[in-house]
Amino acid sequence: MSGQSFPMLFSPLALRGIELRNRIVSTGHQTWLSSGNQPSDDMIAYHAARARGGAGLIITESARFHESAFSSYPDLHIASDAAIPAYARLAAAVHEHGARVFGQLSHAGRVSRRMHDGMRGVAFAPSAVAENRFHTMPRAMPGEMVEELIAAAGNAARRYAEAGFDGVELLASHGLLFAQFLNPRVNLRTDRFGGSAENRLRFLAESLAAARRLGGSSIVLGIRISVDEIEPGGLTRDEAAAACAALKDAGAIDYVNVTVGSMAGLGGSVHVVPPMEVPTAYVAPQAGALRERVGAPVLVTGRINQPQIAEQVLTAGLADLCGMTRAMIADPDMAEKARSGRLDDIRACIGCNQACIGHFHAGASISCIQHPRTGRERRFPERPPQAAIRRRVLVVGGGPAGMKAAATAAERGHEVTLCEAAARLGGQALLAQLLPDRAEFGGLVTNLERELSASGVAVRLGQRVDRAMVEALAPDAVVLATGALPARPDLELDAQAHVVDGADVLTGKARPGGRVLVADWRCDWTGIGLAGHLARRGHGVCLAVNGTHAGQNLPIYLHNHLIGVLHGLGIEVVPYARLFGADGDTAYLTHIVTGAPILREGIDTVVLAAPPAPDTALETELSGLDVEIRLAGDCLSPRSAEEAVYEGYLAGLSL
Repeated sequence: MSGQSFPMLFSPLALRGIELRNRIVSTGHQTWLSSGNQPSDDMIAYHAARARGGAGLIITESARFHESAFSSYPDLHIASDAAIPAYARLAAAVHEHGARVFGQLSHAGRVSRRMHDGMRGVAFAPSAVAENRFHTMPRAMPGEMVEELIAAAGNAARRYAEAGFDGVELLASHGLLFAQFLNPRVNLRTDRFGGSAENRLRFLAESLAAARRLGGSSIVLGIRISVDEIEPGGLTRDEAAAACAALKDAGAIDYVNVTVGSMAGLGGSVHVVPPMEVPTAYVAPQAGALRERVGAPVLVTGRINQPQIAEQVLTAGLADLCGMTRAMIADPDMAEKARSGRLDDIRACIGCNQACIGHFHAGASISCIQHPRTGRERRFPERPPQAAIRRRVLVVGGGPAGMKAAATAAERGHEVTLCEAAARLGGQALLAQLLPDRAEFGGLVTNLERELSASGVAVRLGQRVDRAMVEALAPDAVVLATGALPARPDLELDAQAHVVDGADVLTGKARPGGRVLVADWRCDWTGIGLAGHLARRGHGVCLAVNGTHAGQNLPIYLHNHLIGVLHGLGIEVVPYARLFGADGDTAYLTHIVTGAPILREGIDTVVLAAPPAPDTALETELSGLDVEIRLAGDCLSPRSAEEAVYEGYLAGLSL
């Protein structure tokens, strides 16, 4: 298959006199790669990699265009002409590789903490209507301030144009400021910016007009809008569609970027970056309805992670462009691989959200658990450099860490053998994919298996390694990626207690009784997944969490979504609870703050989501052997697949 197999995806599209070489878009997303609130060399390298990889359009992340939106966070700013040179370097880098580049203008309004030096600043919005995520009560914008923002939007568009950007996109999505003005439940104003639908549209319409006037007649103008905010009191489908139609009829916009969800509440926020639990291309039908009503070119986002899916969306007439942002976070060369028919080589995004939006919420710059080079383009080479001397490398362990180490070492030109004691590669990822709605996580294994095959690694399954084998093989270097082993906490149990490991529940080795308590030490996917797995099979489930809440260690959007799933399944959640012991029908817990006892009676089985222990047996056995040894992944310390892949990559690069 080649680009000919995707005739719509790889057809050009003209927008206001500029031509996009294909329909693949990297949509605006926070990278936190700025420096001094301007595009940095790291940000430029990040976007250039995706342009070089074949994207048709790069939309850079939201830039604040007025000081009322500034905070201590490393957001982009474009409120001063001093920013133009940095944006110009970014535009030139994208254009060098044949892609077009648009810039975003955003103001959070009430959906913000506006932190400065550890203190909350004043958030401005159309009206003093509280929001339900950051618990912000904003101050109503004076009319003079609204006029000032309109002028600021126009000047920001001018700066983008002077920097060489091809287009500007205003964010009326996810409950942000432009959307707040459109929403009659949030905009309670009685001046010319509130009341009627025409008045509520005025702020956005006049901002677009200012952008056209100052940015020039040739620059492409569009809006990003949530066609359904999926939040109580949020912008509705009819309201969003009516606003888009009015702007299109007035000639104010050249395209509409369609999404769903809202940052103003916990329920709608999961749709900002929908995880694997959400179906692929799920926004496309709503985008198609809006496209038919409005008559403007439509860009749609929302879990379009494969070129086949994008082609289906385009062929069905649901959109004109497809946002494939995370697909290119996972594989910057996705577009070119699809165009040239190398579909098996595409490192497909699995929607885990750990290192993209997960890093953002942790205050770190963007990356990908499958592709450590993402966000680190200037630190790591595009291709692992060839080693000066070809060496024989033995990798022990076929989980994500071992697989990545083996593939990377082989790419460097070494002769690599990977030994895995089990009958399959994948390690803990094979268990993770058994959790409810997380089968896509198995794509991590599929992608790594392809890397092993392409790099020529010799794989031995069902092969346990000991010191004698290492001595017989006499490798020049050994990478130990032996993972972790199940470990039970010290509990007080009587003979009647039925306590089983979560892994055994998932694989069918253990059969829990009708009423189950899941003891969740990990506070991640495991405990929530086990609870959901059992509830869906008719068990009564109590989830006891050794933390402040279920999913405490998960990305924010995801744990909010999964807590909603638990509620829908009728699962009792007991936070601040650590398992102490069990007997035949009672689980004994202690409150992790006060030490007070917590009892749950009528429990048939306790299922453990307990901390595993590093498997260091072979490391100890090889002590004193004259061979270079590297360690990677859970055998160092049990963590997640991200650390495993990253450390495997570093181990392979170091050889």
